[in-house]
Amino acid sequence: MIIRNEQQYNTTKEWLRKFEQSVAGIESDESLRADPLRWKLYRDAYQSQVDEFLEEIAEYERLINCDKTQPIKIKVENFNKLPDVLVKARIAAKMSQKELADILGIEEQRVIECEDKDYQCASFIEVLNASEALGIEFKDAFVQVDFEEIEEFKEVAQEWRQLEQEKKNIRAKAS
Repeated sequence: MIIRNEQQYNTTKEWLRKFEQSVAGIESDESLRADPLRWKLYRDAYQSQVDEFLEEIAEYERLINCDKTQPIKIKVENFNKLPDVLVKARIAAKMSQKELADILGIEEQRVIECEDKDYQCASFIEVLNASEALGIEFKDAFVQVDFEEIEEFKEVAQEWRQLEQEKKNIRAKAS
């Protein structure tokens, strides 16, 4: 998850506090410690969530506190994470969704919708326009083509097409 605004930031901090209290409770629970495996599973699960919250909070704070006189680097793990980069760039620019909409000449609701849906509803041109308006530039970018993944996708797509055809055949027979 990515923290997108001050409300989500405050909510995440509150959940962090609750999970930290839970971890402390688990660590001091002698009856739970009697079963070391169960204790470790509980503690690790809660600690994992604490760690995730801490990472999200640190990234949001890095973005809102960045020096706007210097470019900021935002890591893109893969192409599917490009929407996160758009949101992070907007936050780092201390730009509201309305300000971005005004720059792009679109309604604020459209920016909200795109961000809420991880830009899946946006056209490629809208993504390009937003990235340009936010000053996003790829520096020394490499992509990796995974040929095994291509073959797996082909198989899944073929299976999906077969299922769709079978559904059509069943509907045709039922008519």
